Amino acid sequence: MSLNPVRPWRNIYRRKSRQIQVGNVPVGGDAPISVQTMTNTDTRDVAATVAQVQAAADVGADIVRVSVPDEASARALKEIVRESPVPIVADIHFHYKRGIEAAEAGAACLRINPGNIGSPDRVREVIAAARDHGCSIRIGVNAGSLERHLLEKYGEPCPDAMIESGLEHIRILQDNDFHEFKISVKASDVFMAAAAYQGLAEATDAPIHLGITEAGGLTSGTIKSAIGLGNLLWMGIGDTVRVSLSADPVEEVKVGYEILKSLGLRHRGVNIISCPSCARQGFDVIKTVEALEQRLEHIKTPMSLSIIGCVVNGPGEALMTDVGFTGGGAGAGMVYLAGAQSHKMSNDQMIDHIVEQVEKRAAEIEAGEAAPKAAE
Repeated sequence: MSLNPVRPWRNIYRRKSRQIQVGNVPVGGDAPISVQTMTNTDTRDVAATVAQVQAAADVGADIVRVSVPDEASARALKEIVRESPVPIVADIHFHYKRGIEAAEAGAACLRINPGNIGSPDRVREVIAAARDHGCSIRIGVNAGSLERHLLEKYGEPCPDAMIESGLEHIRILQDNDFHEFKISVKASDVFMAAAAYQGLAEATDAPIHLGITEAGGLTSGTIKSAIGLGNLLWMGIGDTVRVSLSADPVEEVKVGYEILKSLGLRHRGVNIISCPSCARQGFDVIKTVEALEQRLEHIKTPMSLSIIGCVVNGPGEALMTDVGFTGGGAGAGMVYLAGAQSHKMSNDQMIDHIVEQVEKRAAEIEAGEAAPKAAE
């Protein structure tokens, strides 16, 4: 829950949900909202898949999903799980046996699509495998693959059909005394997905996996996901998120974190506050921010940095950030530390200097957090 007693208009009251485990990552309840992505390598290529999982983990992915379309992929999954730094979710479609094999291979969670996994008997076999091997399950309802009887009943994919599909499959798991599950109701249509998630949130206390499926490329998909997921998260709905982009999985993780950071729901790394720049700028703001984003990717400590081109808003923004730089005249600007004006710095040296100041401040924050723990 994100609560601010000074600024109550920023408060987000998260929906109460049960908590489950995806490997060592808690999902639901009062656990932090986790960020997921999915590999797009050939799962049979263990080295390439593990490298992509590691890259996603390096930028903050809590959980990574891997497709398991055939027996060879299921065999490779065992080694991928062993080498992965984060829990692996096995993505299962059509072949229920792949779900059983993935559970045996050590997957932390099985993602099954009720519309194409097969009969209730086959789903029960997957449930038994999950229970035997300590897997959780994600029920993944998708507007593009709803069951035929629901399409006949409703005439087309719609929120009510998606919710009904999800609840039907929740009943199957519960009837088999299996409760370690989460659920998603994804659609590429933002309105449909949002309505389905809102209805689902009222109908079950299961942890909810948020996503706008097939959202598009990096720019369009980011915008669509920010609108859909941002509104749901603001309402308190959602326990884990995946941003679906036609882009590098690393970008999905970055966007997911930025959405959560903008709502105060997760804090990781440097939050850069920067102006769009104009004729008043005392330095090239756009190129500076691009360089700093790359140079500061290694910082995991939550902190803020303001990069403002001129003195109109620069000093005011700097008052609220850990480190700040405001453009001035004569090829130099002002550096702010902990909200206070500190010293001038020339524009040609300021990127290196800002990186140095951010690293120093991150070390101070980490030392301050470590001290109370050491005293316990």
